[in-house]
Amino acid sequence: MALINESHPEEFLLLGFADHPWLELPLFVILLITYPMAMLGNITIILVSKLDSRLHSPMYFFLTNLSFLDMCYTTSIVPQMLVNLGSAKKTISYMGCVVQLYFFHTMGGTECLLLALMSFDRYVAICRPLHYSLIMNQRICILLVSIVWLSGIIYAVSEATVTLQLPLCGLNKLDHLLCEIPVVIKTACGEKNANELTLFWVCIFMLAVPLSLILASYACIGHAVFKMKSEGRKKAFGTCSSHLLVVLLFYGPGISMYRQPPSSITRDQPKFMALFYGVVTPTLNPFIYTLRNKDVKGALVHLMKRISSSK
Repeated sequence: MALINESHPEEFLLLGFADHPWLELPLFVILLITYPMAMLGNITIILVSKLDSRLHSPMYFFLTNLSFLDMCYTTSIVPQMLVNLGSAKKTISYMGCVVQLYFFHTMGGTECLLLALMSFDRYVAICRPLHYSLIMNQRICILLVSIVWLSGIIYAVSEATVTLQLPLCGLNKLDHLLCEIPVVIKTACGEKNANELTLFWVCIFMLAVPLSLILASYACIGHAVFKMKSEGRKKAFGTCSSHLLVVLLFYGPGISMYRQPPSSITRDQPKFMALFYGVVTPTLNPFIYTLRNKDVKGALVHLMKRISSSK
């Protein structure tokens, strides 16, 4: 493969929390609990959205995509973490690192754009309700989601491929729990200023631009909501607050991690950030949408009744 340069090692040693070995067992237990929770919660959201006809709307179509994305996101890193935390050998093969690098950043880039798309959907629903069915029809929704996924793939392929061209000079230690672009750049030897600059501007586009669109959408939504009657205002706040909370949980750690040059990143910062937006957020998302959304809760109760009555 063209992306494999001669200086790459056969495998990487993931140092993880080598300086704090007492963290490994608690972290292993936490991941062992949260990973099934994340999978179960997101699968439930997908099933409920598909099986209940009342949820066959653009909002829940996007939510289904977010749940599937979160399942892929957390699966790209947690199994490897569990293997390394549960054994003395804390390594990942070079090709395993390459696959994880592409997969993890594809999911991350796609989620950035999908959250922006979901905020646009809420903007149209609240600020342009008479045109909602025309603007957000099934064909447009599928097209928009396809563009979001394709953009995430293009981002990951371009950024990860450029990163993998850096000479590693046989260095095989990554001070991290997984293979992530800033950490690989930091490990590389030789001149890497161009890569750091490229990463900075790409992340400005993938993080700052979607976040700006989200904030602009919710500024318009806030202006429209305050003109509504109390009942409509409460419902609008219910759906929008859930999405805003998810945006905060995802973008907060992501921006703090990627807005600075890899060379200035502290040792433990990437580890905690990766755990947050790669594990915590995908686990909490289904519960945020379920607990704060009457439609989802009603559909979930209806589904449980159908299951119990069929037995």
